[in-house]
Amino acid sequence: MTTLVQSVDWLAIAPPTLTALVALALLVADLFLPEARKPLLGLGAVAGLALALLSLLPLLDGDRATFCVDGAGCGYRADHFALTVQLLVLGGALLTALLSFTAVREQRLPAGEYWFLLLSSAAGAALLPAARDLATLIVALEVATLPSFALVGLRHGERRSAEAALKFFLSSVTATAVTLLGTAFVYASTGSVHLDAIAAALGDVDPQLRTLARVGVVLTLVGFAFKTAAVPFHFWVPDTYTGAPLPVAAYLSVVGKAVGFSGLALVTVRAFPSYGNVWGPALAVLAALTMTIGNAAALRQDPTRPFSAVRLLAWSSVGQAGYLLVPLASAAYTDRPEHALGATLAYALMYAAVNLGSFAAVALLGRGRLADFRGLYARKPALALLLAFFLLCLAGLPPGLAGLFAKLAVFEAAIDAGLGWLAVVTAVNVAIALVYYLRWTATLFRAPPEPATDAPATDVPAARDLPAAGAGTVTAVREKAPAEAPPRRPLALVTALVLCGLLAVALSAAPQLILRLADTRLF
Repeated sequence: MTTLVQSVDWLAIAPPTLTALVALALLVADLFLPEARKPLLGLGAVAGLALALLSLLPLLDGDRATFCVDGAGCGYRADHFALTVQLLVLGGALLTALLSFTAVREQRLPAGEYWFLLLSSAAGAALLPAARDLATLIVALEVATLPSFALVGLRHGERRSAEAALKFFLSSVTATAVTLLGTAFVYASTGSVHLDAIAAALGDVDPQLRTLARVGVVLTLVGFAFKTAAVPFHFWVPDTYTGAPLPVAAYLSVVGKAVGFSGLALVTVRAFPSYGNVWGPALAVLAALTMTIGNAAALRQDPTRPFSAVRLLAWSSVGQAGYLLVPLASAAYTDRPEHALGATLAYALMYAAVNLGSFAAVALLGRGRLADFRGLYARKPALALLLAFFLLCLAGLPPGLAGLFAKLAVFEAAIDAGLGWLAVVTAVNVAIALVYYLRWTATLFRAPPEPATDAPATDVPAARDLPAAGAGTVTAVREKAPAEAPPRRPLALVTALVLCGLLAVALSAAPQLILRLADTRLF
């Protein structure tokens, strides 16, 4: 007899639970704080995310599970895979919070709503990699996604932001509806929602239900492919990134992708291993199309176009999603699927650090065109060097060894699986990506553009045109001209940039820190 009384392992569920509780606390605190003390909400968000990260430490000693049903399985499992993705998600959310202080203040975003939405989305993203049944997966996916719509459109009265949020919302809702239909088909053909039970049932499914099961497998993948911005589910990315506040675009590029890839990994390798002949070729084709279209579009960005820096990062994130899909597709063709998943996690950790760093550099300089970065080294050498290092990591060139070794792990996964054609497509796309990454890097070190000069008569009045005071009046006019104050550097933004730089340098100096994931038992 199955008991309905379950014991809850509160330590296992601490990371998403703490994040959700802090989000609610900030929303309530916003009702009582005066306007001058609203910045305290941001500090509370950073402290809550740091606490959620610390709650991962007691879970490192083993595999913990909760919400278990006799004979069916457990709905939540804090294994190595879940903890690694939760580290990526909560760390990315913490860096996003540091990026957000300046945006919330300067763009006059509603502080209480912003921090509540950000932490609510992070709580759903932290829940998803530990979910071990389809119901929890869908709920976590929606909890991570729904606050993102509001974050994108939070700048009230701005047309670009509203259009971006609407496009993001409509495309995501359509993908979610397709995913729900797919999970319904899977449940109808297997009689279970737990991933392990589904894997066992699909291996011996009734022949009359085999077509239904295959359709369910394909449709279930659609929603997670949308979250990864895989082609053809990528069309929302450029407009959403340029219309959203810059920290929100950075969050979607890292944490949003982590949600999609962790969901894909769970439903393919954990729930649908016997249908690798269905999802393996599909993911391989998606990977090839995604990296090719993303890199080709990034290559065509006009440096004089408004928001071209953010648009290039948006298309670059689409191309990077293609690289992340390669090991997932390879998992269907090898007897070591966890090795392939390890390559995806290794690449995702590298990508999270350097991509958030790139967004932080763009935010610190100002949200503008690629042409605005010309001569940055002459004006801000430290910022130029950091941004150049991030771009070289994304390109996979020394000294960005983190990116180089992460790409080697992707190549190894494809070759070990016998997907030589996909490895060739990946190599060609890496070469294409070198062009726009190196072009942006070279722009940083070019001579700065010549400042526009006006005639002296338009700057300072001639002596004959002044009253009887003559030269003394000219001196007075010059003394009244205020000296240009040095630009203010927000502490939180600089902190986020430095943290991303330290992570990228550490991963480049010791790439085995992430490559070791490829040889670790994830489930």
